[in-house]
Amino acid sequence: MTLRFDIPEENFADILVKAFTNRSFLAGFVITALVAAVAIVSFFWTPFDVTKLIIADKTQAPSPAHWFGTDHFGRDILSMIMVGARNSIAVALVAVGIGMGIGVPLGAFAAARGGIADEAVMRLNDLVFAFPALLSAIMITAIFGPGALNAIIAIGIFNIPVFARVARAGALAIWPRDFILAARAAGKGKTLITLEHVLPNIVTLLLVQGTIQFALGILAEAGLSYVGLGTQPPMPSWGRMLFDAQTRMVAAPWMAIFPGMAIGVTVLGLNLLGDGIADILDPRSRRQR
Repeated sequence: MTLRFDIPEENFADILVKAFTNRSFLAGFVITALVAAVAIVSFFWTPFDVTKLIIADKTQAPSPAHWFGTDHFGRDILSMIMVGARNSIAVALVAVGIGMGIGVPLGAFAAARGGIADEAVMRLNDLVFAFPALLSAIMITAIFGPGALNAIIAIGIFNIPVFARVARAGALAIWPRDFILAARAAGKGKTLITLEHVLPNIVTLLLVQGTIQFALGILAEAGLSYVGLGTQPPMPSWGRMLFDAQTRMVAAPWMAIFPGMAIGVTVLGLNLLGDGIADILDPRSRRQR
């Protein structure tokens, strides 16, 4: 099986050189790796037990004992941010996986078949896209109750039309190419052409869109938790931490500052990472970071 790529063939060493000379990719990779490392470490260790309430230590300012201070229940905010990182990443990762796993095949199918099939898939996408993740979560919660699983389903459903549109647009740009015509002349069917030639040529688009949706998934999870539809207590969530802090902005501003910074830094890292990936894998990009 011969794959035809729309980008020049490069060995792994060349890609590594480009990666580590691209400032956007480097910054995004470092930030994302640090957030992921914090999430992994939280499985084995946190400075304090995030489920233990110590009322005597409530709303303590940042100190050597509690680097990020404590909340209104006396819980260590640093520990809660560490555990919240893994919850946010898990929800966003699974939700993006759902969107990509269903949306990409739908978009590729629509581009390959065209006609009524294409129109039907895209109109269905428009219907799903009309319901934001928050509204979908409200509907799902009304039926099944709030929770992280329902947040994953809601965000995943919202991601499906996004990936379907990207995959369809990328595939439609590939289908008129000469090597596709040659493959059709050789007797290959549309499904085989899609697998062998179309999908490999839109991998870059999908990777970049995946990092963008990952960042948006973290924001969506924080938003759903903020309104009580995402991760439920006693498990910490960045969005829930912001909700708890909203009435204590003057007395204990650190309750909002540090979770907000965690969300902002993570989203920034993922956006920089996606931007860097686009620069590295797209030969037409000449931007210098």
